[in-house]
Amino acid sequence: MTGTWDSERDPLVALRGGDPAPFEAFVVAESSTFLAFFRRLGASSGEAEDLVQEVFLKLFRHADTYEPSGRFRAFAFRIARNAWIDRRRRLASAPRVAARGEDASGEEAEEPLAREVASLPGPALIAERREEAGRVGAALGQLSEGHRLVFELGVVQELSYQEIARILEIPEGTVKSRMFHAVRKLRALLEEEPRRGRAQA
Repeated sequence: MTGTWDSERDPLVALRGGDPAPFEAFVVAESSTFLAFFRRLGASSGEAEDLVQEVFLKLFRHADTYEPSGRFRAFAFRIARNAWIDRRRRLASAPRVAARGEDASGEEAEEPLAREVASLPGPALIAERREEAGRVGAALGQLSEGHRLVFELGVVQELSYQEIARILEIPEGTVKSRMFHAVRKLRALLEEEPRRGRAQA
């Protein structure tokens, strides 16, 4: 996350006390954090936007009953993880429909952000960064959801093993094991790709 939202800046503690400013600042600052979180888990652009709104709404509704027992960021990602699981279950039991941001053929429409980035100077550098991000994203996509979640929460969001264990409701030892296997699989996938490219050349 981009900011520190614990102790005196805990958005839900402030909201419950009648001060909405920290929660509003949290929404503005962390929308992109949660958007990227859901996108890396495999959500389409439109689906990720819907999930981000759902997370903020659920957090807002928790204000009256919220009792801080750890870092706020860990609590927020627990809400995000539950929203993701709920969405997966709903999709599994519903017929496939085109998500917002996709056309009728199922192809995802070009994102506004991508168009903005493409218009900036330095197209070679931008292309190189996109290629690298694409390689990592593709490799992450080959991990199981359990390994992908542990990697996302631990490496990208910098949560502790203890916090991840509470979010995912699994033993801390399982978190460590999944992280080990996730990192090993990612390293193997990223090392394998250049070799495969040379073999095809």
